Amino acid sequence: MVTTLSGDSAKSVGIQISIIVPVFNEALLIRPFLQHLHERAPGAEIIVADGGSSDGTDRLATGLCDRFVQSEPGRARQMNTGALAARGEIVWFVHVDARLPLKCLDEISHIMDDPNVVGGYFRIRLPRGLVYRLTDSFAHYAGILLRIRCGDHGIFCRRSAFLDIGGFPEVPLMEDVEFYRRLHRCGRVQYSEQRIIVSPRRYEALGRTRLTLAYGLLATLYVFGIPFSVLARIYKRMCCDAREVNCSGRVINQ
Repeated sequence: MVTTLSGDSAKSVGIQISIIVPVFNEALLIRPFLQHLHERAPGAEIIVADGGSSDGTDRLATGLCDRFVQSEPGRARQMNTGALAARGEIVWFVHVDARLPLKCLDEISHIMDDPNVVGGYFRIRLPRGLVYRLTDSFAHYAGILLRIRCGDHGIFCRRSAFLDIGGFPEVPLMEDVEFYRRLHRCGRVQYSEQRIIVSPRRYEALGRTRLTLAYGLLATLYVFGIPFSVLARIYKRMCCDAREVNCSGRVINQ
């Protein structure tokens, strides 16, 4: 199925957009999120990239996505598998616990209208609260300075650029940051002032201040070139619970 934008969007733009959603055991969220995608991004091709869920995520996604693809656990592998299955000119990577802005496809099409732009992302918004305001503001301005963006921002790019840079590197973590930096070397990356609403579920589970400081520490160490193996150990200790690590010790759901 090759999808094109429908309704008013189809009249104004001709860019085909594929949305790739990496999931792992997301039975509680998958159906409401896919319904949300149909409401906010009508006409986009929806690809669910599963990392071996055992809770019925595959069954629950049936009928609400255009394609359901499977790979070994790990967001990089899942997103690469999903992107390779995509038929759109633009691939957009979105987390299952996000809430997308209205007319998001029009916004992406407007940004990608410039042939010098190879990709982009949205700003994020966490719920109300001082720590959350500091977190999403820091994520934006520090990210511009350091050229760091994580997957919560809904990174999108031309499929040709995705192939040129070899997709997401299969590293233990921060594959989205590495991907973003490689994309920057391909051409201009533009952000949207529209906001993706980010779920606070990890912050609430592990502690708002703790997770904010942990992310800041990891970003700082990454910029200074600390090896991914070391970053992964720090992430596992500070940002994970037992359910998110498989028997080999690899983080399976960042």
